Amino acid sequence: MKSVASRLRQLKTYSYELGLDLGNPDGRFEWFLASILFAKRISTQISRRTFVRFREEGLTTPDAILEAGWDKLVEVLDSGGYTRYDFSTASALLDIMGNLRERYGSLEAIHAQAESSRDLETKLMEFRGVGPIGVNIFLRELRGIWEKANPNPSKLAIQAANKLDMKRIDKLESQLVRLYIEYCKKRLCSNCPVRSYCSVVK
Repeated sequence: MKSVASRLRQLKTYSYELGLDLGNPDGRFEWFLASILFAKRISTQISRRTFVRFREEGLTTPDAILEAGWDKLVEVLDSGGYTRYDFSTASALLDIMGNLRERYGSLEAIHAQAESSRDLETKLMEFRGVGPIGVNIFLRELRGIWEKANPNPSKLAIQAANKLDMKRIDKLESQLVRLYIEYCKKRLCSNCPVRSYCSVVK
């Protein structure tokens, strides 16, 4: 019988599903952009589709986003269905990319200059529109890649882990979050891949 951990690992992380290589700086920046989109109170399907539209338009670097301008960003956001937050997100993205270039030069430099995991989170949250949820989404998938990427587990991961009586969360946090969003929250217990381990279902 497979362990709960092995079953959870079968759930793809969002960065993997998007085809991002977090082992290189370009992939990490794209995941940073995707994390900003995923952090809003909007469906994961819309966030995912909107990120794909950014990639199709070649808007996956700070310079490209800055050169695109506000009107183009709103157009791309709307084309992905991100209409609820299109204006505010377009403004935030321009602000983030401008400050990123001016203050650090690159996303990688933020990690290099951070003195600790908490300092890294603080530096990221200094950007307009990047809050604790977005930072957690971004950093939890960089554990083992960025030395200082070690955010506190999200509430969603903790809730899912409690249902499974799991003590260690960090290494499977992304899968636990996805489990909660796609099964627990929607009450799709009958389709859950770890149903047999769930203390609530039992």
